[in-house]
Amino acid sequence: MRAWRVMVAALVLLGGISAVAAYEMIVPRSRGWQEIAWPFPRDGWPAGRAFRCGAADCGDDVEVYVRAKLGFCNCTTGVADDDEVDRVADVDLISPRFVPVRAGDVVRVAEMTGRIRAYDVEMPGGNRTAIGIAVSRRCDLLVASAQARGDVTRVRHAALTFLGSQEAKRFIRSALDAQ
Repeated sequence: MRAWRVMVAALVLLGGISAVAAYEMIVPRSRGWQEIAWPFPRDGWPAGRAFRCGAADCGDDVEVYVRAKLGFCNCTTGVADDDEVDRVADVDLISPRFVPVRAGDVVRVAEMTGRIRAYDVEMPGGNRTAIGIAVSRRCDLLVASAQARGDVTRVRHAALTFLGSQEAKRFIRSALDAQ
């Protein structure tokens, strides 16, 4: 009789574990950052890479666009001021109608120093928040822009967290070394 109870208990336990495993496979999980197609028309620079993070993972639906502009940076001073971020960070690709929210800050991305600045961006479906980032290594520039409907602090945090990820760092190294 005791062996029978042990066997029933083992089968119930095994069934419970199987149910949990099946549930884990069926229920959609948050997928974090996903690469998407570069959404902007061709210009004088090679297309970069674009990524999207859903609200479940980033607090808002955030898109980040990253690309290298080789040989485009002042080799002596690097990214010197907010005006340079306004000119080079590709925020104008999101919308040509953007206004800085406040003065930018010094930022470090992938062992490079530069500046980050927040913008209000006018879009057909309603205004959005954007972040422009420009960092340099020698005479090369890495720019990133991000956009979302959320507040500036959340968008900035999401963009910097992504740019600090191993996947982003691999792309950044590869893009800056492709000459």
